[in-house]
Amino acid sequence: MAQGAVAAEYAVLRQAERACRQRRAHRRAARRIYSCRACGNELFRSETKFESHCGWPSFYESLAGDTVERIEDHSHGMVRTEVRCKKCGSHLGHVFDDAPQTPTGERYCMNSVALKFAPR
Repeated sequence: MAQGAVAAEYAVLRQAERACRQRRAHRRAARRIYSCRACGNELFRSETKFESHCGWPSFYESLAGDTVERIEDHSHGMVRTEVRCKKCGSHLGHVFDDAPQTPTGERYCMNSVALKFAPR
Protein backbone atom coordinates (compact mmCIF):
# COMPACT_ATOMS: atom_id res chain seq x y z
CA MET A 1 0.00 0.00 0.00
CA ALA A 2 1.30 3.46 -0.86
CA GLN A 3 2.61 5.55 2.00
CA GLY A 4 0.15 8.37 1.22
CA ALA A 5 -2.80 5.98 1.47
CA VAL A 6 -1.60 4.73 4.86
CA ALA A 7 -1.23 8.31 6.10
CA ALA A 8 -4.77 9.15 4.94
CA GLU A 9 -6.18 6.09 6.68
CA TYR A 10 -4.38 6.96 9.92
CA ALA A 11 -5.59 10.57 9.76
CA VAL A 12 -9.21 9.45 9.39
CA LEU A 13 -9.33 6.34 11.59
CA ARG A 14 -7.22 7.49 14.51
CA GLN A 15 -7.29 11.28 14.36
CA ALA A 16 -10.87 11.75 13.03
CA GLU A 17 -9.59 14.07 10.34
CA ARG A 18 -11.57 14.51 7.19
CA ALA A 19 -9.89 12.93 4.21
CA CYS A 20 -10.57 13.89 0.65
CA ARG A 21 -13.52 12.16 -0.95
CA GLN A 22 -11.82 9.12 -2.37
CA ARG A 23 -13.95 7.15 -4.75
CA ARG A 24 -12.60 3.70 -4.03
CA ALA A 25 -14.86 1.24 -5.81
CA HIS A 26 -17.71 1.91 -3.37
CA ARG A 27 -20.33 1.63 -6.05
CA ARG A 28 -23.56 -0.09 -5.24
CA ALA A 29 -22.71 -3.74 -5.62
CA ALA A 30 -24.63 -6.89 -4.95
CA ARG A 31 -24.14 -8.52 -1.59
CA ARG A 32 -21.10 -6.89 -0.06
CA ILE A 33 -20.03 -6.45 3.52
CA TYR A 34 -18.43 -3.15 4.53
CA SER A 35 -15.98 -3.45 7.43
CA CYS A 36 -13.74 -1.22 9.53
CA ARG A 37 -10.42 -0.83 7.72
CA ALA A 38 -8.52 -0.83 11.04
CA CYS A 39 -9.90 -3.96 12.73
CA GLY A 40 -12.17 -5.76 10.25
CA ASN A 41 -15.33 -5.35 12.35
CA GLU A 42 -18.34 -5.83 10.03
CA LEU A 43 -20.35 -2.61 9.96
CA PHE A 44 -22.76 -2.38 7.00
CA ARG A 45 -24.27 -4.50 4.23
CA SER A 46 -24.78 -3.42 0.64
CA GLU A 47 -28.55 -3.86 1.04
CA THR A 48 -28.59 -0.73 3.23
CA LYS A 49 -26.36 1.37 0.94
CA PHE A 50 -28.02 4.16 -1.03
CA GLU A 51 -27.08 7.10 -3.23
CA SER A 52 -27.36 10.24 -1.12
CA HIS A 53 -25.54 12.46 -3.64
CA CYS A 54 -23.12 13.69 -0.98
CA GLY A 55 -20.05 12.02 -2.50
CA TRP A 56 -19.47 9.70 0.47
CA PRO A 57 -20.63 6.09 0.87
CA SER A 58 -24.03 6.30 2.60
CA PHE A 59 -26.05 3.68 4.45
CA TYR A 60 -29.38 3.91 6.25
CA GLU A 61 -28.61 1.29 8.89
CA SER A 62 -25.61 -0.35 10.53
CA LEU A 63 -25.51 -4.07 11.23
CA ALA A 64 -27.54 -5.25 14.19
CA GLY A 65 -25.78 -5.40 17.52
CA ASP A 66 -22.94 -3.30 18.82
CA THR A 67 -21.00 -2.64 15.62
CA VAL A 68 -20.87 1.17 15.84
CA GLU A 69 -21.13 3.78 18.55
CA ARG A 70 -22.47 7.31 18.28
CA ILE A 71 -20.72 10.20 19.95
CA GLU A 72 -21.78 13.84 20.06
CA ASP A 73 -19.25 15.83 18.03
CA HIS A 74 -18.75 19.58 18.59
CA SER A 75 -15.84 20.03 16.18
CA HIS A 76 -15.71 22.51 13.31
CA GLY A 77 -18.21 24.87 14.95
CA MET A 78 -21.22 22.56 14.66
CA VAL A 79 -22.98 19.77 16.53
CA ARG A 80 -23.04 16.41 14.73
CA THR A 81 -23.15 12.75 15.64
CA GLU A 82 -19.86 11.00 15.03
CA VAL A 83 -19.84 7.29 14.21
CA ARG A 84 -16.99 5.14 15.53
CA CYS A 85 -16.24 1.45 15.29
CA LYS A 86 -17.47 -0.12 18.51
CA LYS A 87 -14.65 -2.69 18.44
CA CYS A 88 -11.58 -0.46 18.00
CA GLY A 89 -12.86 3.11 18.36
CA SER A 90 -11.86 4.23 14.87
CA HIS A 91 -13.61 7.24 13.38
CA LEU A 92 -15.84 6.16 10.47
CA GLY A 93 -17.88 9.27 9.65
CA HIS A 94 -21.12 10.85 10.86
CA VAL A 95 -24.81 9.98 10.95
CA PHE A 96 -27.55 12.47 10.06
CA ASP A 97 -31.35 12.29 10.30
CA ASP A 98 -31.92 13.86 6.88
CA ALA A 99 -32.85 10.87 4.72
CA PRO A 100 -36.66 10.60 4.68
CA GLN A 101 -36.43 8.40 1.57
CA THR A 102 -34.89 5.56 3.63
CA PRO A 103 -36.65 3.14 6.02
CA THR A 104 -34.85 4.62 9.04
CA GLY A 105 -34.68 8.27 8.00
CA GLU A 106 -30.96 8.19 8.73
CA ARG A 107 -27.89 8.69 6.56
CA TYR A 108 -24.67 7.14 7.80
CA CYS A 109 -22.20 9.24 5.82
CA MET A 110 -19.02 7.17 5.99
CA ASN A 111 -15.50 8.06 4.97
CA SER A 112 -14.43 5.68 2.20
CA VAL A 113 -10.90 5.59 3.64
CA ALA A 114 -12.32 4.06 6.84
CA LEU A 115 -14.06 1.18 5.06
CA LYS A 116 -13.02 -1.96 3.27
CA PHE A 117 -15.44 -4.22 1.50
CA ALA A 118 -15.63 -7.78 0.36
CA PRO A 119 -18.22 -10.01 -1.33
CA ARG A 120 -20.54 -11.81 1.06
